[in-house]
Amino acid sequence: MPRKTLSRHTVAARLVAMPVARFVASLLSILVFPAHAAEGLRAEPLKAALTRAIADGQTPGAVLHLEHAGGSVHFALGQRALVPAKEDMNEDTIFDAASLTKVIATTTSVMVLFDEGKIRLDAPVKAYLPEFTGDGRDEVTVRHLLTHVSGMHPSLPADPAKAGRPARSADAGATRRAAPPPTWSGYDTGIRLACAYAPETTPGAAFRYSDINFILLGEIVRRVSGQTLDAFAATRVFAPLKMTSTSFKPSAVWLPRTAPTEQDEHGVMLRGTVHDPSSRRMGGVAGHAGLFTCAGDLARFCRMILNGGELDGARVLKSETVKLMTGVRTPATVRERRGLGWDIDSSYSRPRGWHPDDKTNSRAQFPLGSFGHTGFTGTSVWIDPFSRSFVILLTTRLHPNGKGDVRDLYSEIGSLAVKAVPDFDFKNVAGALASRVKDDAPTVLNGIDVLKQKNFAPLAGLRIGLITNHTGHDTTRNATIDLLARAPGVKLRALFSPEHGIRGALDQDKITDSKDAKTGLPVFSLYGERKAPSAEQLKELDALVFDIQDIGCRFYTYISTMQLAMEAAAKNGKKFVVLDRVNPVGGMKIEGPVQPVKESFVACHPIPLRHGMTAGELARLMNHERGIEADLTVIECEGWKRGMWLDETGLPWTNPSPNMRSLTAALLYPGVGLLESAVAVGRGTDRPFEIVGAPYVDDLRFAGEMNKAGLAGVRFVPVRFTPTASTFKDKPCGGVEIIVTDREALRAVDAGIALACVLRNLYGDKFAAKDMSRLLLDDAALAAIKDGRPWREVTEMWKQQLETFELRRRAFLIYGEDASGAK
Repeated sequence: MPRKTLSRHTVAARLVAMPVARFVASLLSILVFPAHAAEGLRAEPLKAALTRAIADGQTPGAVLHLEHAGGSVHFALGQRALVPAKEDMNEDTIFDAASLTKVIATTTSVMVLFDEGKIRLDAPVKAYLPEFTGDGRDEVTVRHLLTHVSGMHPSLPADPAKAGRPARSADAGATRRAAPPPTWSGYDTGIRLACAYAPETTPGAAFRYSDINFILLGEIVRRVSGQTLDAFAATRVFAPLKMTSTSFKPSAVWLPRTAPTEQDEHGVMLRGTVHDPSSRRMGGVAGHAGLFTCAGDLARFCRMILNGGELDGARVLKSETVKLMTGVRTPATVRERRGLGWDIDSSYSRPRGWHPDDKTNSRAQFPLGSFGHTGFTGTSVWIDPFSRSFVILLTTRLHPNGKGDVRDLYSEIGSLAVKAVPDFDFKNVAGALASRVKDDAPTVLNGIDVLKQKNFAPLAGLRIGLITNHTGHDTTRNATIDLLARAPGVKLRALFSPEHGIRGALDQDKITDSKDAKTGLPVFSLYGERKAPSAEQLKELDALVFDIQDIGCRFYTYISTMQLAMEAAAKNGKKFVVLDRVNPVGGMKIEGPVQPVKESFVACHPIPLRHGMTAGELARLMNHERGIEADLTVIECEGWKRGMWLDETGLPWTNPSPNMRSLTAALLYPGVGLLESAVAVGRGTDRPFEIVGAPYVDDLRFAGEMNKAGLAGVRFVPVRFTPTASTFKDKPCGGVEIIVTDREALRAVDAGIALACVLRNLYGDKFAAKDMSRLLLDDAALAAIKDGRPWREVTEMWKQQLETFELRRRAFLIYGEDASGAK
């Protein structure tokens, strides 16, 4: 692009009339290197903003690179150095990247090893660093480090005696500036000090940006690969990408191109030596800081990320790994949203553009779901996969005295970069994340919450019949009935209720049709004379919507209602929509017999007693395996992963039925519930499914035998109780209270079978084992219990069934071990 030529008289006239700062700005606008602009990208506002920032003393100079769909704008402005002599900024200037090290070098190296199966994200850190143990360290995983939710201290101290002490709020920023003479040095010492810290908050509970996280990750790379971080990144990342000006401890040949930062503690201007004090003490190679690079090399890296891990025929990462790395990987209960290494939505997200809360005239932003990172020295990268754009800003803001500040400049450049792209609608981006609602507690989102975020678009224009009860509500307990009744474009015409009724308060054999008092809509019972909607009830509807909380147990009848309703919808040519909900006891474990001797309302399909699936996943499986051929849509949960229990989601607990009053009860139900027709299981007490007994039971002896049974994760305490309902109503009973000591280790069906076996061995025919048949529906297992065989022999009988089911269900799972669905 040609530069406009000004006469010397014009230049002189302009310069005389302005103050010094504006003099510098104007001079820069005349002398800067020309921009190389792709046709359509608007470079001038970006140049003007940087020129003002330089004039205002935010930074002596900068290099900017904006790229969109193959076109680019890139230019240099201002000074690379001011002391001891002025040097013009060039586009090939090499910068101390500071915390860009975390994503460019460390995260990428970790994920290369992840691709090779050598690092597991959810493995404890101690699996790779055995000395990192005790005082809560055992709970910290590699994922926690990558997402900054480990609870670790922000940074290493200058004084090693302070290692492991609680953090002060000022520590994180203070330790990054040139520090007093160090009292420690050496890479191994730095690792020892990092391992000396224990998490100060519960791992996974809160976001806390920490250099120590990445110091530990850099060491994990070294121990797993057998190479130092700098050597591994050089051979596995930088060389394949032809990032020829990127390195830790840059060569002396690069020194003339390298931008200085500020003076160290000895008064020596740092140039080609890392600014970060901890990295400097560790010899310049650490997982959190130490990388030097230039804009051109960073552009190649960004292209690789946008291209799914490959550039010019060189593959660095698998495409699915790039998606895993750059999606939200922080727990749904943490307000800040981070990827693996990468920032997405936090207080560090300024390069995304001006935040709506900022008092500014510009509101332009890259969409939520774009990602990037910043560095303390004044560096930033932001990548937008939706528009296939990225913007790189490298500044010398610390030079010469550490007083420059480019935080607002990050935001301004982000906004101007968005405005510079002429052919993309950044306000309406399919697949972008929804904004967090200010002051709302973050949670996993159930299907109804996701539907709200979509402004109910999947149901627009449809006449709806809603199958729901009191558990059908959003995160703030607004009933799905009310939400759909007033949703734009949705025509709610009828309600259908399952067992326990539309409000979940009825505990009776049959429920009749009624009318909803609030909406005036008819309520058709699916737990009375009919179990499925009739053709007449569906006649004026376009779709059935299912929104009920299941608890993960085969004989909990809400899933039977779903199956029968889906069959009715298919038969009558209606759509079927499941607003999915999390499985409150997690989706990892499956337990119990799979093949019932006959199908019934408590065994609607061949699935285990504890099936480990959500309602939406079960709908997919049933629709295929039963040949229902329903027009099925599942509105998926957001932020849930298979290993999560309800109390880890931030979601509220609502009793799904009158006797399902706690998460512990839901966990025990697939096992204890098997016995509910034979003995008292706590119905009619304040501890349903947590107490088991009968009038003939000696509670002390029963508890003693159960504790000798060798069940993992559970203990049994002798109790006496009198149930006011169900089996042995109003009769004093001896029994046990079930205390869960390790819910991850506990197998509830094993516990239920063990209870039955011990009762049979102690009390013979007094224990009516035959009454278990209605829910167990496994004649061979029931015969084994009656024959007095050990519980382990009984549960071993369905091992092959479970292995086969695990294979059956795999194709229908929506959610993986990671919240994204990635395993």
